[in-house]
Amino acid sequence: MHLSLRVQDPLRGLEKCNGFDGEGILELAGDPDAGSGTNVNSPIDVPPGRLLPWPPVDTALSAHRIHFAFTIVYHYLFPQLTMGLAFLIAILKVQGLRTKNPAYDTAARFWVRIFAINFAMGVVTGIPMEFQFGTNWAGFSKRAGGVLGQTLAMEGVFAFFLESSFLGLVLFGEKRLGPRGHAAATGLLAIGTWTSGFFITATNAWMQHPVGHRLTPDGRIELDSLGAVLMNPWLAWQYPHVILGSLVTSSIVVASIGAFYVLVRVHEEQGKLFVRLGVGVGLPAALLVAFPTGDSQAKNVALHQPVSFAAMEGLFRTERGAELVLAGQPDVERMRLDNPLQVPNVLSFLTHRRWKAEIRGLEAFPREDWPQNIPLLYYCYHIMVGLGTILLGSLGVAALLLLRGRLFEQRWMIWILMFLLPFPYIANTAGWVTAELGRQPWLVHGLLRTREGVSANVSAGNALFSLLGFMGLYSVLSALFLLLVVRKIQKGPVPDPEPHPA
Repeated sequence: MHLSLRVQDPLRGLEKCNGFDGEGILELAGDPDAGSGTNVNSPIDVPPGRLLPWPPVDTALSAHRIHFAFTIVYHYLFPQLTMGLAFLIAILKVQGLRTKNPAYDTAARFWVRIFAINFAMGVVTGIPMEFQFGTNWAGFSKRAGGVLGQTLAMEGVFAFFLESSFLGLVLFGEKRLGPRGHAAATGLLAIGTWTSGFFITATNAWMQHPVGHRLTPDGRIELDSLGAVLMNPWLAWQYPHVILGSLVTSSIVVASIGAFYVLVRVHEEQGKLFVRLGVGVGLPAALLVAFPTGDSQAKNVALHQPVSFAAMEGLFRTERGAELVLAGQPDVERMRLDNPLQVPNVLSFLTHRRWKAEIRGLEAFPREDWPQNIPLLYYCYHIMVGLGTILLGSLGVAALLLLRGRLFEQRWMIWILMFLLPFPYIANTAGWVTAELGRQPWLVHGLLRTREGVSANVSAGNALFSLLGFMGLYSVLSALFLLLVVRKIQKGPVPDPEPHPA
């Protein structure tokens, strides 16, 4: 039998996206003279050939995607710290009330200032991101705004104003509110940050697994049940996974800064307090990120987005007793993993709790439904899992040494804690990239394809021009952010309230 490659027209849908739609597919055409014994619909027998890549950067669709990817990845560097840090600040204030030890208030005051800088950066970078729904993704806003507008509005009206108001009280009201009032304000600040995270995560969960909606004759998606959106089964595991991830980030940051103070022997007692707090909260948070929230979220993906699950795991063939891939390089063109390091049957067990359960590989799905960059999706997923394992192991060793009273004698462990600082940021970012790449080629899974959501009248040149402007502006903001944070760290925890802590 002879097989020929036929590439579907790459200009399909040009009028919708001002460029290549990014979903050209590699198809098989069987020789009409061939016998019927070969399944020509299975792509597993394709000889090595070139798969169509992402659309080139000079198309509008790619420009809009890159633009939004840049702004949202940069923005999320800040909320992933503030959502967890607010909780740690509340713990410090409660401990201060309970023990009457002023060291806890001093520590809380220091971290409130770090929180305020990150909060300001989150606001500055978050507002333009929401405007992009209209400027770059008008089709998405027109079709799905009836649902997404509800959760985004609730986040702004309820959570953001709660968070902002109590941040002002925490920053400027310590003397006027008194110890109990100020501790209550920090608790409400934490509630505000978690509520904000809930509505944003609910928005993303609906895009991953749309519920509580109805379709109108003109193709719009309207809200049918707000309760269904807020009780989305996808959200039930995604939200705690996100919050726990932010707790890991904030715990590592607190422990890392504390380790720095211990190593340089400046503010050493406060540094030891930071390390104890970071390790004490970070270890259980890291455990819960893995099980049950991460495990259950992976099962959600396997159930509702099985093609994404196969791509994440590098599973090209349908298998019973599927191996868990620890390492390897996906070769999409040849439908295989190169140099794999695998554990037999474990993926089937983790997914279905049966050693020989069947898991469908990419071959079982139409290529037009495959994620568009399988290697990047695969690597981001494994980076997230790998770094999560490193963080969990490091925090576990540190906690064991802390329980034995030997942590601060082991300088090597303090060095490790200090150098862990960037890892949770990378892991959280890789996790979100996994979620968003895995949903492709859909904006709203099963309802709205990515190519249908862009702004048809905004060219690639316009999008790239504004992207370059954002890059320049964010470079300046990054320099200012680092300057302010470094100055606060150099000054260290101060024993008395400053008159103007902002």
